[in-house]
Amino acid sequence: MDRAEANLLRRGRFSEPGRLYLLTTVTHARKPLFLDLRTARLVIRELRQSERLDACRSLAWVLMPDHLHWLVELRAVTLSSLMRQFKSRSGTALCKAGVSPGQVWQRGFHDRALRQDDDVRKVARYLIANPLRAGLVAEIGDYSHWDAVWLTSDSDSLYNSL
Repeated sequence: MDRAEANLLRRGRFSEPGRLYLLTTVTHARKPLFLDLRTARLVIRELRQSERLDACRSLAWVLMPDHLHWLVELRAVTLSSLMRQFKSRSGTALCKAGVSPGQVWQRGFHDRALRQDDDVRKVARYLIANPLRAGLVAEIGDYSHWDAVWLTSDSDSLYNSL
């Protein structure tokens, strides 16, 4: 997508507090930075920080080796602000840890606002199943870089509880 087309997408972007959004962002040059547990955990910490700062409520997320899918309920910030702050904090954390001295994330991100008739749990299940579809694991419980608000204490029913 060239720059002019990207600007057209941003022009139509609308941030509505309380609305659910599915966000996707990709590492620079699709570099698989998050194969390493320590690196992934640094990014996950900053993802959770967005919730602590009341920028969003995370409903579900999965951190893949080279991208992030994040289902959020937006709070009192814009989508652009949420993603800019998250990318800045996570990039800084990775740089300080000596993981990535350069650019961590590609510019921009993809967003999709969920409609009222969308089945939120179905969207979350699809998002969480990414490691399965990518062939990274045979069972979702074997992949450690995901979470969802619908989890139960029974580890055997993690995926089924969504």
